[in-house]
Amino acid sequence: MPETAVFFYCESDGASPVFDRLSELRESQPKAFAACLAKLRMLRMFGHELRRPAADYLENGIYELRAKQGTVQYRLLYFFHGRNIAVVAHVLTKEKKVAPIDIARARERKNRYEQDLAQHRFPQRIEDLDAPP
Repeated sequence: MPETAVFFYCESDGASPVFDRLSELRESQPKAFAACLAKLRMLRMFGHELRRPAADYLENGIYELRAKQGTVQYRLLYFFHGRNIAVVAHVLTKEKKVAPIDIARARERKNRYEQDLAQHRFPQRIEDLDAPP
């Protein structure tokens, strides 16, 4: 099974909400950051084959990647583009269920990405998060 390329979504202005949030976590909550990074590596390794409890399908092509640190649940919402590309579109913390507004936001980002891959693919990758701040 080939490795899945994992990209971060970026807005039209070049900002990536997920990459920025993970960078903030690296500084403020290193253990939570490490848990999220470990799950992103799992997504890269297993792609479509990744299942519960690490990942789950939500709806309309949107999946969640689950990372837990202490009592806090981190959710990274992502979608697939083709067979071997996953795009992480949204990150949040939650208690029990992903809110419909968060799924809608990820779905909107998916639609924008599919319309213009070059504009909405953030240049930094998972490996760039590994680099010292």
